[in-house]
Amino acid sequence: MTLRAPELLLPAGSLDKMSAAYDFGADAVYAGQPRYSLRARNNEFRLEQIATGIAHAHARGKKFFVTSNLLAHNDKVRTYIRDLEPVVQLNPDALIMADAGLIMMVREKWPHIPIHLSVQANTTNWAAVKFWQKMGVARIILSRELSLDEVARIREECPDMELEVFVHGALCIAYSGRCLLSGYFNRRDPNQGTCTNACRWNYKTHDAEVDPNTGEAMAQTEGLQGFNFASAQQEAEENAYSESSCGNGQRHPSADKVYLIEEQGRPGQLMPIMEDEHGTYIMNSKDLRAVELVEKLTKIGVDSLKIEGRTKSLYYVSRTAQVYRRAIDDAVAGRPFNPELITELEGLANRGYTSGFLERRPAADYQNYETGHSVTQRSQYVGEVKNVSDGWAEVETKNRFAVGDWIEIIHPSGNRTMKLETMKGLDGTPMEVAVGNPVRVLIPVTGPADSALIAKLSQAPA
Repeated sequence: MTLRAPELLLPAGSLDKMSAAYDFGADAVYAGQPRYSLRARNNEFRLEQIATGIAHAHARGKKFFVTSNLLAHNDKVRTYIRDLEPVVQLNPDALIMADAGLIMMVREKWPHIPIHLSVQANTTNWAAVKFWQKMGVARIILSRELSLDEVARIREECPDMELEVFVHGALCIAYSGRCLLSGYFNRRDPNQGTCTNACRWNYKTHDAEVDPNTGEAMAQTEGLQGFNFASAQQEAEENAYSESSCGNGQRHPSADKVYLIEEQGRPGQLMPIMEDEHGTYIMNSKDLRAVELVEKLTKIGVDSLKIEGRTKSLYYVSRTAQVYRRAIDDAVAGRPFNPELITELEGLANRGYTSGFLERRPAADYQNYETGHSVTQRSQYVGEVKNVSDGWAEVETKNRFAVGDWIEIIHPSGNRTMKLETMKGLDGTPMEVAVGNPVRVLIPVTGPADSALIAKLSQAPA
């Protein structure tokens, strides 16, 4: 059986990241205006950058999708068509949308433009796919909460609908992006693009008692203030009981009372929540990694494999594009899965990896109870090559590296490792250490290195 290669879709938070995604193997990228996508921060794509990005993509024979997937409140409905019109005139390859009302408005005004239904719409079954197909949607980005078998069933029931599946990146504590945690704690709504990733924070708990007269959860720890619930005792009881069930529907024994949590960076500010015996990072999901499942998804007939991370680094975009490109090419060619691809992804900052819901595993496999920040295990991104001349690469440093380190040169033509034997400043002065300020240094190279990325290996290659 000849397999059809799925599209490889990468995030673009900037034009540089977009170019890197294409260089390292992406077929398409997605980017969005801050006001109407779910990335209001670390996002340089205003109208001018979108125009440049679309033109660049089409010149290279690539695709550029505009993300416009917020769940709009009335004020944004009022301005939406007006603000989207100049974007549509640039001829993006599709709009990624979630709000049913906005989709209706776009279909009425611009029936020619393809619409991809965002993961924010949480499509979890084939009947919903058929519904959106009748509404004129061209592609469904399936919910992250589906198993491989469920994806296969949807493909079987909907053979003529484009399907897209996330294969790498952050996972949400709620159904794919429908999280209220950040809005509740910080008044920054994830569905409006301003998520603070409150699920990643470090929390410790304090015992509390609910005052039956005021509904106030009072800390038993001396010197800390209580938290007054918005709707007094009734809401305190709802938080204490209805939200604290085990997998069998029974309330967890340790959740028979209200607890107050204190976030590491906000001492003295207590918030009510339930907790089980694990403590610490109680809502912190591991990151999705499904590179080992690319062959199965390709055989199912998924049309597009998507990587999350518009706020991630140039290194992240380049590395994931390169790794997943190789996985797709291997799957289509019938080559066995290369475990080195997993090793290479360990060089990216991550919170531990899981295949998420694609493969059913114990609950503990999804959750990282130890740390809320990303860590690297195999390598660390330390620099970007800005220029190559006479066998020397000019590197802009991102993190510290030194003479004697093993480094990896990451390039679209292929990667290679070398031990750094010498280094000098731009003035020719010998150097032993390059600090990550950033500064610019010169290192010797052989072979292609233009626009390459430099990673420091944690140990010498075997």
